[in-house]
Amino acid sequence: QVQVVESGGGLVQAGGSLRLSCAASGSEFSIYAIGWFRQAPGKEREGVSCFSSSGGNAIYGDSVKGRFTISRDNAKNTVYLQMLRLKPEDTAVYYCAADTSPRCSGTWYIRGWYEYWGQGTQVTVSS
Repeated sequence: QVQVVESGGGLVQAGGSLRLSCAASGSEFSIYAIGWFRQAPGKEREGVSCFSSSGGNAIYGDSVKGRFTISRDNAKNTVYLQMLRLKPEDTAVYYCAADTSPRCSGTWYIRGWYEYWGQGTQVTVSS
């Protein structure tokens, strides 16, 4: 089994930055592709980014491309999401999830690919 924990959320003004962390334990974190999702109240969960365990490029949703960067440190069992130039519409609970394979799917943004989910961390961007 795998336990996934997100951290780093908080309150930030529009145009500011935050870095989220996704830490895993209980298994070999490095073998899983990792996705970031977000969900605002009353809205569908939205794919933000995906990063393969090896041999693949990072993938980003159109709404965050050019502003967010995903990276991973396998030695620390941690994946990071660096968020720059934040907008009020980025406000959501952000979730980290481990895929069922080491590579991001061509439809990486579909929730059913991911087996292990964290509890979420709140990001609030004020105007």
